[in-house]
Amino acid sequence: MTSTTSRLLLLLSLLQTRRDWPGALLAERLEISHRTVRRDVERLREMGYSIHAMKGPDGGYRLDAGNELPPLLFDDDQVIALTVALQAATVTGVGIDEAAVRALTTMRQVMPARLRHRLDALEFTTIPTRAGNAGTDPVSPDVLIALSTAIRAGEVLRFDYARRPGDTGSPPPRRVEPHHLVTSSGRWYLVAWDLDLGDWRIFRADRVAPRAPTGPRFTPRELPGGNVRDYVSARFKGSAQEDSWPCRGTVILGLPASAVLPFAADGIVEDLGPDRCRYEVGSWSWVALAASLGRFDTTIEVVGPPELSAAFGGLAARYLAIAATGARD
Repeated sequence: MTSTTSRLLLLLSLLQTRRDWPGALLAERLEISHRTVRRDVERLREMGYSIHAMKGPDGGYRLDAGNELPPLLFDDDQVIALTVALQAATVTGVGIDEAAVRALTTMRQVMPARLRHRLDALEFTTIPTRAGNAGTDPVSPDVLIALSTAIRAGEVLRFDYARRPGDTGSPPPRRVEPHHLVTSSGRWYLVAWDLDLGDWRIFRADRVAPRAPTGPRFTPRELPGGNVRDYVSARFKGSAQEDSWPCRGTVILGLPASAVLPFAADGIVEDLGPDRCRYEVGSWSWVALAASLGRFDTTIEVVGPPELSAAFGGLAARYLAIAATGARD
């Protein structure tokens, strides 16, 4: 890509981010002269983009909506953004799976080889969002591509894994056989076989810093259960194998079903009348399940199993002891 083309691409990206751009500010951002800005604007107009010149002491430019679709220009980060959005569209439930695949294919055919390589390098599995578990930890596109490329090549991956806040020491680099790149609830994960621990692990991609070069090629192992969505979903729920909560109980709540349904998540709500409903739900532990049910602030009758009743008893004793100590000044 020539310097002129790169500059045009950046100019177009800037014009798309806000309605009005003073000419002086564009020249400053692009590190070029006012005259070069005018020439580049003319080039974009020749390509079909409708750019309005504003009069005034400083002058400026505005990218207007045109009647025809001009040629599309994408930088590297935009390619990654489009790839992620289109691949993730298969789990939106809107029925656009086939259209998303066609869009990816069309986009790939018109891209230069360099950008096409980045698009092809990124493959991942999307797991539907878990209610209340959205993440906000960004991951570098270069990291995602490095992980996906190692998976496609079947090469051992070495990386530094950032510790959680409060941890001390410098852990040694991890050595893994990477198998799947997964995104769920706004976070990215690497599913891999840890060569040092001899077990499957799920790593947060935002804490991964890949090392170069990659290691030798390996023969992929079979993931437990054979399905990455089921495997990762099960691990998120605290289950070793099946995609189901390890602890599941049923209660009768002193609330109408309509009041419980908005907070039911993957639980099952059965209407028992104007002021009662049956609620079956799961969690990773009996205590966690009992505590989550307490948020409804109503009468609770445990249908089963006995472990759930015992968890309520344990929580009651714990809360009573806390209440007895009183608040500290």
